[in-house]
Amino acid sequence: MALSGGIQAALAQDPKQPDPRQQEAKPQDPKLPPPTKQDSKQESKDVKYTAEQIVESVILIYGTRPALEHIRRFGVERGKVTRFNAENGNTEETEYERRFIRGENLEKDKIRLDQKLPTMEYSLIFDDGKLWGIINGAAFTPRQDATANFISQHHHSIDSLLRYKECGSTLSLVGKDAQKGLDLYVVDLTDKNNRKTRYFISARTLRVLWLEYEEGPPGGIPVKYQRKFLDYRAVQQTLFPYRTVLSEDGRQSQETRVLTITYGVKVSDSIFKSPAD
Repeated sequence: MALSGGIQAALAQDPKQPDPRQQEAKPQDPKLPPPTKQDSKQESKDVKYTAEQIVESVILIYGTRPALEHIRRFGVERGKVTRFNAENGNTEETEYERRFIRGENLEKDKIRLDQKLPTMEYSLIFDDGKLWGIINGAAFTPRQDATANFISQHHHSIDSLLRYKECGSTLSLVGKDAQKGLDLYVVDLTDKNNRKTRYFISARTLRVLWLEYEEGPPGGIPVKYQRKFLDYRAVQQTLFPYRTVLSEDGRQSQETRVLTITYGVKVSDSIFKSPAD
C-alpha cells in the first residue's frame, strides 16, 4: 500500500536514539490540519488544535487508519524483556514471541504471548476479552498481578490511541507543554471502561514519546506508571518503537527490546484455543 511522499518521509528509519531528544533531531515537520478559528492577529504559538485533529494527524504519521488496519491484521513479534527488581537490584531477562490477530477493537484482539525464562516456559493467551495461560500443555489461570499487567499493557498503549474510534474512547486536549527542551501536545484518552491514559506527543514529529497512567488495588494507593517509546523504525510502511521502558513511581521496572516484527504473517486461530477444546 503506497503512502504519500510526506508520510514516507515521516516514516523514514531513524538511527538508534538513546533518548527522546535525539529522536527529535532528524524527522521533517509533519503538517497538522487547519486549526480551529483564531484571531488572525494571534501569534502562531497560540494557535489551537482540537484533540481529534492532533490524534488523527498522529494516526496519519503512524501509517494511516486503512493501512494500519490492513497491514497489521496479523503479526509476529519477537524480542527480550528485562525486569528490574527494586528490592535487591537483580535483573531477569525473558525471551518472548507475541502472535496476534487484530480484531474490530482492542477487546476483540487475539494475542498469544509465549515467554521463555531460564527455568520454565509458558504462554498467556488473550481471546474474547479474557486472559488465560498454558504451561506444560495444560491450561491454567494466571495470577492476578500477571493478568493486571497484561491487560494494562494492552489498553494503556499506543494502539489504544491509534484505534480510539474503533474502541469508542473519548479524547480531551490537556494543552501544549514543554519538557526537557521538547514541545509536546498532551492528550488524555478515556476508554469505555473509564481507563484513563495521558499521552505526550511530540509537536514536531507527532510521535508518541511516552504515556502515563495510574493503577492500584481498590481503596489502595495507586501506582503511577510511565511508558516511554524509543528507537522508532519503519515497519512495512507503518511506524513502530523497537524499545519501550516502563517505570513505576519514577523507578525503571521493565525494558522491552523488539528484535524482529513482521506483519501479514498468517496466524492460525488454533493457537488461541485451550488444550481441552
